Amino acid sequence: MIAIIDGAFERFRPLVDLYRGAGARAGHDPATLKVAVHAVGFVADSDDDARDIFFPGWAQMIGKYARERGWSQPTRAQFDEMVSPQGAFLIGDPATVAAKIHHASEVLGGISRIAFQMTSAAFETAAMIRSIELLGAEVAPAMRAFHSNPWARSAESR
Repeated sequence: MIAIIDGAFERFRPLVDLYRGAGARAGHDPATLKVAVHAVGFVADSDDDARDIFFPGWAQMIGKYARERGWSQPTRAQFDEMVSPQGAFLIGDPATVAAKIHHASEVLGGISRIAFQMTSAAFETAAMIRSIELLGAEVAPAMRAFHSNPWARSAESR
């Protein structure tokens, strides 16, 4: 499990390669070496809704750590960079989140599981429930369809 909470997914490929190389040198079948990603994530009905709902809780949580450690306070611009197509946050509508998960799988050479860190999201229970509903009803089926289609996966992950 790789926890990716900052930067771009591509930055973590050397760690995946190291893991797979060590597994191969130890005699493990490459097909049995699974890679999982843990990332900040939240799904809403639109990209704008997801960002606007998630940002206040994220800013409050990161702001607390920043005060404790003497860092500068987080900004909306920093957050927007992390939810951009190049950022590591899986925040947006179901299609956006599924596309970012596909991208992560491609650049990491195939992932078998993704875990969402959602605790800093909305303070509204309804928004969290809606996010979980969208994950189950739209994102998960898109991921299953992607993984059941061998032509959709990268050559490295087959």
